Amino acid sequence: MRGIIGDVPASLENLRCAFQPLVNLNTGGVVAIEVLVQAAPDDRPAELDVDLAVFAARASAEHETLLPLHINLLASTVATCSAGVERLHHALCELGRRPHEVVIEVGGQLRESDYGELLDELRRLRAAGYRIAWDGGDVSLALLLAAEVDIVKLDPRAVAGLPDERGHAFMEAVALFCRRTRTTLAATGVHTKAQLNALRSNRIQLVQGDLVAPPAWRPTTRVSLAAEASDVAELPIAAGPMVTEFLHPATMLSVEATADEVRSVLVNRPEVTSVVLVDDLHCPQWSIDRNRFLLAVTGPYGHALHAKRHASRLADQPVLVATNSTAMDALHLSLGGAERRYDDVVVVDNGLRCMGIVRLSDLFRGLAEMKVEEAAALSPLTRLPGSDAVAREVGRRIAAGQLFAMCWLDVDGFKTVNDSVGFAAGDDLIRLVGRRLADSAAAAVRSTYVGHVGGDDFLAVVDVDDLVTFARAVLDGHYQAEGRAVTVSLATLVCAGGTVPSYREVSRLLAPLKRQAKALSGSSWVLGRPGSDRVDVLRGTVTQPRRSNASAPTGR
Repeated sequence: MRGIIGDVPASLENLRCAFQPLVNLNTGGVVAIEVLVQAAPDDRPAELDVDLAVFAARASAEHETLLPLHINLLASTVATCSAGVERLHHALCELGRRPHEVVIEVGGQLRESDYGELLDELRRLRAAGYRIAWDGGDVSLALLLAAEVDIVKLDPRAVAGLPDERGHAFMEAVALFCRRTRTTLAATGVHTKAQLNALRSNRIQLVQGDLVAPPAWRPTTRVSLAAEASDVAELPIAAGPMVTEFLHPATMLSVEATADEVRSVLVNRPEVTSVVLVDDLHCPQWSIDRNRFLLAVTGPYGHALHAKRHASRLADQPVLVATNSTAMDALHLSLGGAERRYDDVVVVDNGLRCMGIVRLSDLFRGLAEMKVEEAAALSPLTRLPGSDAVAREVGRRIAAGQLFAMCWLDVDGFKTVNDSVGFAAGDDLIRLVGRRLADSAAAAVRSTYVGHVGGDDFLAVVDVDDLVTFARAVLDGHYQAEGRAVTVSLATLVCAGGTVPSYREVSRLLAPLKRQAKALSGSSWVLGRPGSDRVDVLRGTVTQPRRSNASAPTGR
């Protein structure tokens, strides 16, 4: 490989590069290409590591692609060989790669004494415009907390543990950290459908692996993901996915670009739907829609009129949305005018730099799928979320270390109600209880999440400060079926941070509390805490047990 940036060192003559795409799970689109140097030793010295990175950059130049590149460097190289990092920077510039089009993946072991130098160099790289990814499982948690990175890549060994319970717990914790710090989470080494489904259920945005697309000798710009992910049932939470989950790389040209330059890109790249014209800081100034632009320049006299002039003459003001916006926010912005109803939306960071584009077709499809799945997960009787949704809410609060109360409510003697006045009246009673719970959560207690888990059983997750208000709203109401008065039982478990490991354990601890609540007469409420035998009876009257079966309360 010669003629691009000097000659290849003799030690690299027999090496080859492969290209593996990073794929967005929500869109199925390739968002970047990682350049892999085959048989690169893990313990390579810094100079060789830089040689390999430059070699990878050269290999990518052999295959024209507008997709961002991921180039690997060892953490020790970044920390101790600033001259080598500078050499890689100059090589990328000579190849025509701008910093914002490159992600530096940092991985491998690092001496603790080099932490400070690594953090300083990473700050310099980010200030220059490069994005940074932690690559693999060898990077310490201390570094992950101290450094501001753009992407965290899960090691294949972590993904291999899916979909077992420990693997899920780890994935949920890392995903929560990344969402809170606005960091993109990517999973590598995805080989099975079960792993892919587990990643989707945890809202992991980017994936790599043989199931999606194995490494190839040429960059892949399209993959077929629908078949592999078609049986995924869980989608993002009800608030809706973030706009970044539908992100495509933007095709960016200088604001000074001519119409001929834009036309060349659109003609040679049929997958490009828009071009963003940016200034020197990569801030969007204009947006060019593919169809309207080509119609203007290919019509009668179009080429003669526009070819050598600035393309901005045929551009529109970009529709901008921030990276912390939801997909619904982007959809509302884009539907402002009929003429531009299907234009791509440009996503920008806090500095108004272009981070990519979102296509309206992806938003329509993604939000429609989310609504369908949400509807399928609702109880057909009460239209409340089911146990899976409640489990996710509880898991989120446990992972965040929050103090919360888990409530289990059911109707006393519900079978007797059905047997005496009919199942239609029983259904009406369940709807009434569900409506009372939903009204309490929506109107009075905004922190409350309620669900209907089947039959006459309801669950609610409540902030402790709102617990009394919620309980009163639910228990003070009058319930009846065909004129027959009905009471309800409420069992509550107050969970402080670190006292419960999982939703399953919360469910187990609630069961005896529910039995104690149902042993009381009238609408009742009991409260307990993990690790304590104390049970507070907050409402209800203790009844005398029957001598024939003192341990088994009846009629409730």
